[in-house]
Amino acid sequence: MPVLYIASTNAGKLRDFRAAAEVFGVEIEPLPGLREIPAPDETEESFEGNARLKAEFYSALAPGKLVLADDSGLEVDALGGAPGVRSARYADDSGFAFEGTVDQRNNACLLAALGDEVDRRGRYRCVLVLARNGAVVDVSEGSVEGEILGEPVGDGGFGYDPLFWLLDRGLTMAELDDAEKQRVSHRGRALVGILSRL
Repeated sequence: MPVLYIASTNAGKLRDFRAAAEVFGVEIEPLPGLREIPAPDETEESFEGNARLKAEFYSALAPGKLVLADDSGLEVDALGGAPGVRSARYADDSGFAFEGTVDQRNNACLLAALGDEVDRRGRYRCVLVLARNGAVVDVSEGSVEGEILGEPVGDGGFGYDPLFWLLDRGLTMAELDDAEKQRVSHRGRALVGILSRL
């Protein structure tokens, strides 16, 4: 199988991307030696900006290899698009002491920020950038619309999945099995765009 290398060691992201790539007969693997490479600062204010920054940086360190980098997160309309590019660090940025794992803290922070807000619409967004030798080859974006629940439901997925309600399925992202999640996920949709053009 052809191999695309991804600049991530996040187990949840790897699972999402691998499932989507399998349909195309493509293998997704973490970039070799990634854990030993100091990560670049994600200084951009958009998903695409951060994904480009990472793809260019890591592909320059892996001559000849096709390297994928993503930036993704949750945008909530009532919060002006927050947590956005800070989705993974939302609770830590808040200055408040939420308890639990990173995901549990971020979810608690999101619920606190929304409070009794009625408009709970939001979306998951992913921008995926493919690069080789430090130059961008392709860019793809995927998104999925939903609403934020008042409490977590489901044990699967990661991040904000237990709070992200899919109106057309009547389930949260955390209640979907892997195959179903890949059909609707923002990461799966972004990767399909890249792979279909490759």
